[in-house]
Amino acid sequence: MREMFLIKKVFKHSLLFLIGIQFVFTACTDQNPTKRNSSIHQEELMLRINEFNQAFHTGDVKKLESMLTSNYRHTNSNSKAIHKDTWLKYVGKRKKEIETGVLKVHIYEMTETEIQFYTNTAIVTAKVLVSSTKHGIQQDNEFRVTNIWVKEGDIWKRAGFHDGKIK
Repeated sequence: MREMFLIKKVFKHSLLFLIGIQFVFTACTDQNPTKRNSSIHQEELMLRINEFNQAFHTGDVKKLESMLTSNYRHTNSNSKAIHKDTWLKYVGKRKKEIETGVLKVHIYEMTETEIQFYTNTAIVTAKVLVSSTKHGIQQDNEFRVTNIWVKEGDIWKRAGFHDGKIK
């Protein structure tokens, strides 16, 4: 009973957090960029997202660190929100598992990607497919994800992440 209460509480807080972020971005930004600028932003951001996903797939901690905002927040469906340094430590541990062969990532693919721009901010929703083998046990998972990207100068950086497991 307590576990169900905690699960509902975490879900409620995560949902409120995402709604709050969207409200702030909606209230504080121009919601009508021109089609040309939107197309350019979309191409730039998709290249950046693909670069980020490849770095995560291979465990490239240094590359990922440079692609995150200083106040990055990461939330999974199975843990509370963590900051940039904590997430990068997780990625470092994961990289060691990849290098030693404990973890083999077969597929890390983002599909069904949709982007909503708000001047220098973008909310990206997608489905992520992951297939990996760890300690000889294969796992295939699907997640719905929400990413928040901001443009710092001329560079898109990931500012926030949340996922929910589909299967």
